Parts: sequence; C-alpha cells; structure tokens
Amino acid sequence: MRLFWDRGYDGTSFDDLISAMGISASSFYNAFGSKEALYHEAIEVYMAVAGGWFLAVLNEDADTRTVFHDLITTAATEFTRDDLPAGCMVSTAATQCSPAQARLRELLASQRTQSERVMGARLRKGVEAGDLPATTDVEALAAFYSSLLRGMAVQARDGTPRERLLEIARIGMQAWPAA
Repeated sequence: MRLFWDRGYDGTSFDDLISAMGISASSFYNAFGSKEALYHEAIEVYMAVAGGWFLAVLNEDADTRTVFHDLITTAATEFTRDDLPAGCMVSTAATQCSPAQARLRELLASQRTQSERVMGARLRKGVEAGDLPATTDVEALAAFYSSLLRGMAVQARDGTPRERLLEIARIGMQAWPAA
C-alpha cells in the first residue's frame, strides 16, 4: 500500500513490490495474481485503515458544521503525517493514466464519487436535523468539500505544511451556509 501510495501505480515496478515484500516473483503471482490485483487490495486496505478516519469523523455525534470542520481539519493532520506518504492515496491516484489502465482510473474515480456521496448523506442528515437550511444544495456543498479535500491532498503531496492546510480548512469553513 505504501509503495503504491507514494509512487502511484505506474511508478511502482514489479521489482519494487517483490523487494518490499521480500518474496519471489512466483510467490507474488501465486499470492496476488497480478500487479493490478494487488493494487485493488492496496486500495481496499487504504480505505479501511489509512482512510478510516474519514468515515469515523463523518459519523461523529455532533452538529453538521462541527462534523465538517472536524473533517477538513483532521484531513490536514492525516495528509501530513510523518509516518505515512503525504496526501490521500485515492485523491491523488490515477487521475491521469494510460488507456491500458482505464480500469484503475474508473476504480479510483468511483472511490472519490463514493466519498462525495457519503458527505452528501451526512449533509442531508444535517438538513433533516435543522443544522442546515432546507434550501441547501446538498450535492453542490458535498462537491465543494470533496474538492477542498482533494485539493488539500494535492497540496500536502506537494509539501505544503500542516499549518497552511489548517488555514485552508479555516477559509473553507467560511463557505458554510448561513442558518
């Protein structure tokens, strides 16, 4: 997972993978079948482990504004951890790839779309609870915060420090709909 996260699918060679895992080529193929199959597994592990904070924050028992504030400030921290590659593996992966890798691009686009849907569901819950005005365009607001998170992931990948990402998050909360 870390190799793919750090180098991307195309930037991670077969030799890199077997070296990092300390296994032979035949063991690799017996265990995973292909580099692409391993990549799919790495994305699943990322979503469950490294990306688990995302769902945990969205499921906080708090008002919707607090949840989204916590979401983007937690992202600033998670995207700049010293013990993991910078940014978000899903946000920055496979946005451009060869036609042969279209399945990977579609997989990651689907993951990004699903994350936005989950944010939309939390926003709808906020409308129902009265945390957001009934006139809130939930889909647009979810797309805005999804875009903000992806942008922060790219900024982190480019070396932007956590303090700057937290400032971006603060400014991003200024877009929150007035009650």
